[in-house]
Amino acid sequence: MSDRDERIDKALLNLEEKSNEEIRELLNDLHEEEQRISYRRRVLHGKIDILRAELVRRLKAQREAGEDVISASDVDRLIGILANDLRGVSTVDVAEDEDSET
Repeated sequence: MSDRDERIDKALLNLEEKSNEEIRELLNDLHEEEQRISYRRRVLHGKIDILRAELVRRLKAQREAGEDVISASDVDRLIGILANDLRGVSTVDVAEDEDSET
């Protein structure tokens, strides 16, 4: 956690002691941070889209050339994923599902 984050977290603990101007400043700081994060997220999504499109283009070319698009290692990997279908699911998600069934 950065010093800035710690400063904001501490300020949130004592809001009643802050002036309206201090609260506005905190709001502006958080809004600016959210804008930076949002921009970074959009850039990352753009890069992901470019990479996916390139992979699809290559796979399409392989298929049109008569090559196998899915390899034996891909099938083995898929089998492993399906055999361990709860891997990657948080225990909180599983616990919530179990609670909602009762």
